[in-house]
Amino acid sequence: MSTKLSVHWFRRDLRLDDNRALFHALTSGHSVLPIFIFDPEILDELPRNDGRVEFIHKCLQDLQKSLLEMGSSLLVKHGTVEEIWRELIDEYPIVEVYTNRDYEPYAIKRDQGISEFLGEKGIEFKDFRDHVIFEKDEVLSKSDKPYTVFTPYSRMWRSQLTKERLADVGTEPHLENFWKTSPINLPTLAEIGFESSGLTFPPRIPDKKIIKVYDEKRNFPAVEGTTRIGVHLRFGTMSIRKLARVAKALNDTYLNELIWREFYSQILWNFPHVVDQPFRATYAAIPWRKDEEDFKRWCDGKTGYPMVDAGMRELNATGHMHNRVRMVVASFLTKHLLLNWQWGEAYFAEKLLDYELASNSGGWQWAAGCGTDAAPYFRIFNPESQMKKFDPKLKYVRKWVPEYGTPLYPPPIVDHKFARTRCLDVYKMALGKAEQKA
Repeated sequence: MSTKLSVHWFRRDLRLDDNRALFHALTSGHSVLPIFIFDPEILDELPRNDGRVEFIHKCLQDLQKSLLEMGSSLLVKHGTVEEIWRELIDEYPIVEVYTNRDYEPYAIKRDQGISEFLGEKGIEFKDFRDHVIFEKDEVLSKSDKPYTVFTPYSRMWRSQLTKERLADVGTEPHLENFWKTSPINLPTLAEIGFESSGLTFPPRIPDKKIIKVYDEKRNFPAVEGTTRIGVHLRFGTMSIRKLARVAKALNDTYLNELIWREFYSQILWNFPHVVDQPFRATYAAIPWRKDEEDFKRWCDGKTGYPMVDAGMRELNATGHMHNRVRMVVASFLTKHLLLNWQWGEAYFAEKLLDYELASNSGGWQWAAGCGTDAAPYFRIFNPESQMKKFDPKLKYVRKWVPEYGTPLYPPPIVDHKFARTRCLDVYKMALGKAEQKA
């Protein structure tokens, strides 16, 4: 190995196994300096007890432990990305930088800037597909256009899936090529301006028993029917290829959920306006109510609808909400309360441990009816019916809403029949006018 260094820049790939960019760095012919940057452009927007920052910090400690055993060390910096890179190239003989691609708008802009900056210094910036199995433009229609409807996308996705796509990239045999150095201390959580959230994080390895019966139990929030692996996919502590191999072997419905994740990722790349605008432009005409008191009652889980309130309280307490309940609470906010889906999307973005911009925006727009595979605006979940069907013994509701059935529990914030009629009238009128103008 030469004295010059390659850098592996960890971001949303916090693992040593089956890591594509890391593999290429370790086989570059240079020793590899592993780094991570806590970026204030992201951190400054977060509450000081944000569980995701704590999760990342714990993952970095795990990485450091493994690297120290190899005689190497993780270099963790806190500061604006360009300033950190200026420091790094002054301090270390860096010739190449390797990283895995991120598809969110801020990350794309950041990486373009760093690539140009490093290029001016004669340092090559190399990025790779790792966060998804198929990325932005790899699953296209026969007319070479991105799919905007899930079902045909999923068919094409499956038709293109090969063993090679799911194969482990083989990082581990090359781990000896990390740069050998004395231990470098990681900044503490407090040193980057954060404190413990008190949240419990799900295990990194999914329970195969849950995956095997996922299609049977996934809709019932009172049972352990989902893997809660989302946070590990979000930050790359679990390889998507490894999880897809397991899903393909054990449960097609579970695999389908992973395809939904990739569908929304390519939607975000190809249609970046979905970050803060409806996918379907005509839905921008809907005159959302601006009732902040109703919104607060929804946030606090005090709407008088037990399934909705249980979901919101679970989210506030744990950073997690059951998948079925996410649909119920999102439908309730947008259809029953006629509050802007963007309010709900932003609240989920603040609270969810497994928050991913692509899936969060996609899911909320689905619920509001303004997205790609949107539920028709006239399909409105009845929270009472959902509770009877998916929590018939009220185990989930009673866990999170113990005062349900007592005088302490508030009456419904809005009558279901009234809310349904109001929603249909408002949507129909707004969309009709928008289509006439178009």
